[in-house]
Amino acid sequence: MRTVLVTGFGPFPGAPFNPSGPLVQRLARLRRPAFAGVRLIPHVFATSYRSVDRDLPQLIAQHQPDIVLMFGLATRSRHVRIETQARNTLAAMPDASGFAPAARAIGRMLRPRLPIRAPRIALLRAARSGRIPARLSRDAGRYLCNYLYWRSLEAAAQAHGPRLVAFVHIPNVRRNPARRRGGRRPFSLDDLAQTGEKLLAAAVAALNQRPRQ
Repeated sequence: MRTVLVTGFGPFPGAPFNPSGPLVQRLARLRRPAFAGVRLIPHVFATSYRSVDRDLPQLIAQHQPDIVLMFGLATRSRHVRIETQARNTLAAMPDASGFAPAARAIGRMLRPRLPIRAPRIALLRAARSGRIPARLSRDAGRYLCNYLYWRSLEAAAQAHGPRLVAFVHIPNVRRNPARRRGGRRPFSLDDLAQTGEKLLAAAVAALNQRPRQ
């Protein structure tokens, strides 16, 4: 049995609707032959540093996931972004609780970045098979998405930590998008769910190809 922790975020200032939360709930309800041997653990973080620091270690200790697949909203993006690294940096922007970190670095490590622990090209190909355009990205930002990514990659470096870790930024969508003139439909939560399912399947397939530790 493979265990996959799939996470999203709740609303935050400037984004009263964060589609990463509903996306995670949809993925948790998947019933596909490809996921017959997979236990999906969904979690939606409150968009706060406290929530990440409290919930992430508990989730990893309790469920011991083989894979951590995280989703977050990039409000200005028009495509899916497979983040290839997390950076050791923090922004002064307050989180949803109003807290703003005083430090400008996440950890005391000398390394300025941590690389993705998943096959980025396989994930990119999987994402591109959906309706929404997808790209690799080297900039996960300096907000909660990057922070969660960094903490998850730190956990993966520990003994018996997650074996695959990836963060995916998604574009904003409307809950019930109306069709535009010319017949082109805006991206929807259904489109995100399709992409999320393909990414999840690619991550599980990649893990299954690796020898068990």
